[in-house]
Order: sequence, then C-alpha cells, then structure tokens
Amino acid sequence: MTEVDLQEPRRAPARAAGALRRAAPALLAYAGVRALGLLLLAVWSAAEGKSPHTLLTARWDSLWYTRVADFGYGWEVRLPDGTVHSNLAFFPLLPWLERLVSAVSPLSYADAGLVVSWLASLCAAWGIFLVAELLYGRRAGVCAVVLWAVLPVGIVQSMAYSESLFTALAAWSLYAVLTGRWVSAGLLASLAGLTRPVGAAVVAALWATAAVQVVREKRISCHMAVGVLLAPLGAAAYVFWVGHRTGGGLFGYLDIQGQWGNGFDGGLAFARFVGDKFTSFPSALAGLGLIVGVALVIWLYVLCVRRGQPLALLVYCGIVVALALCASGYFGSKPRLLLPAFPLLLPVAVALARLRTSRSAAVLGGVAVASAVYGAFWLNGSGPP
Repeated sequence: MTEVDLQEPRRAPARAAGALRRAAPALLAYAGVRALGLLLLAVWSAAEGKSPHTLLTARWDSLWYTRVADFGYGWEVRLPDGTVHSNLAFFPLLPWLERLVSAVSPLSYADAGLVVSWLASLCAAWGIFLVAELLYGRRAGVCAVVLWAVLPVGIVQSMAYSESLFTALAAWSLYAVLTGRWVSAGLLASLAGLTRPVGAAVVAALWATAAVQVVREKRISCHMAVGVLLAPLGAAAYVFWVGHRTGGGLFGYLDIQGQWGNGFDGGLAFARFVGDKFTSFPSALAGLGLIVGVALVIWLYVLCVRRGQPLALLVYCGIVVALALCASGYFGSKPRLLLPAFPLLLPVAVALARLRTSRSAAVLGGVAVASAVYGAFWLNGSGPP
C-alpha cells in the first residue's frame, strides 16, 4: 500500500449508507479499548478510595464546563494573588450540549457532559476512520482509530472534556474537505470553532485547501464560497461576544486567557520548564522524557509531510501541534492538547496495516493495556488540568 499526495478533493468510497458498516470493526475496537480503560479506572479508584465518576465528571475543566451549563457565563474565581480565573475562557458548545441533554433527560449537567463526550468520542473515531480509509485503505483506518484510543492520555476521551467533541467535528470537517463537501466542511468547522480555541486550525485547513484549488482551477464554486464564509463564524462570534462583554474589544478573549496564564510565546516558557528539570537527577529523567516526546511529535509531523499527506491535514495538524507546544500555561496539559492531532498517527497506522492481523492486534492490545494502566494512574494522581 502506497501513500498518495491528495491536495485536491476525491470521491468518497461508496455511499453514506455503507459508511457505518465499513467503520463497524474500528468502532467496536475503539469501544473495547475505552471500556478497558474505564474498567481499570474503576478498579484503581476503588483501591484508592476515590470515585471514578467524580474523576470523569467533576474535576478540572469538566467542572468549569458544568458550571457554565448551570450558571451561565460570568462566574469566576479570584485567587489569593489577585489573579482572576473567568469561565469565559471556556468555549460554549459543550455546555450548550450539556444543557440540551439534561433538559430532555433526567441526567445532571455533569452526567450529560459525560454522555456527550462518550458519543462524541465514537463520532471522532468514525471520522478518523473515514479520513484514514479514504487515504490509505480500510485496514489503516482501523489501526488509526485504535492508535487514537490507546494514546497515553486516551482516558481524556472518556471524560466530560471538550477534546472528543472537538476532534469529532475536526475529523468530519477535514473528511468533508477531502471529499469536496464544502458546505458541510464549513458548518462543521464553525461548530469546531465554538468548541475550543484551536478551532482556528480547522478553518485554516479549509481555507488553505480552497485557496490551492481556486489557484489551480481559476474559479471558485458557490458551495466552496459558502463553506469558506461559514468556517470562521463560530469562533469569531464567541470571541467578539467575549470582547463586547468584557469591554476588551478584539483582545478581550486574549485578556481572559492571559489571566489564566495562557498565551503564545513560541515555546520559550516550555523550553525553560524542560530546562529546569535538569537541575537535579530525578527530575532530569522527566526532562529527558519531555525532550524525547517533543522530538517524536516533530518527527511524526515531518513524516506526514514526506509521505504526502493532503494539505488540509498538514495545515490542521501543524497548527494544533504548534499551539500545543509553543503556548505558555500549565505544561501538564500539553499531552491532552495534542489529542486532536490525529493525522500524526496515520504513518504509524499505515505501518501497522502492513503487518499480519495477529501481529498488529498483539501490538495494539499490549499498548491498550499499558494505556489503561497509565490512564487509571494518571487520573488518580495529578490528572489532566
């Protein structure tokens, strides 16, 4: 199986009616991996005297999202040093969905967030499968989905966080771009922009692909124009609304993020954080691990470029990686912020697809167990901020 350079949209295989049937093995494998992670989390949490339900729904960002759903925007925490953490930092689509699910069911906002995340993670797995299948075939699609499931921080996919929802919208938007469905791509990109700040990566991917196609064909279709115009509306609407509400204008949202200690400094703060690890021997091992991890991410991206991934995937993934690695803020969040960068997994998925089924299953099964152990350990320890 060879990689191909797909800068232009191509026809999707078969009709939508068979899409779920083709993806069924990948989705079943994904659900199995996530079920293993949740089972081990339950056992580990019981041994620690903690509630796995609380870990999944009512800590860190998940708690902020449920507070937005419950109280709306304007809720904030003032720290002893005078710093203000406002819930305006959190984009609204997940809290809106929590309210919707809670309104039509007996679920609390927290449990509604968990349901949304679980369903969104399956949709994300389906979208990743479709992208990988379109480019490299069905076996690679299944491997790509399982690889995304077994990431060390894959447990976040099963939490009431926005990563699963965003990845689902991004993957399906990119698939729509690759298959020339411009209006759908624009609508999904707009919704991704209402989910996380990195929604800008989906918009940039759509715009870049459209620009290349317009230059090559010397024309722009009506559907493409509509998709291009729709794509940024979600993110722009929320950012402008925050600026109006805070009186900060165009920079209002950046001011909110700045209060949280978040910003883009080209990776200087992260580099200093890694460098500080080498001041003592035990922490030096962690510093070395961080360097290896960053090098691996960069190497995978270079491999994606060399293997001729479509422009849409390269632009999207490049921006996701750049924002994750080059932003200041809490550095423990960086592995979680890289979760949506699924195109990085495609070269590995292609390599696994070339192996015998038994061998690739053994590799992925072993990694799944390791991921489940790490996820249970992580959530019962420092966990994702």
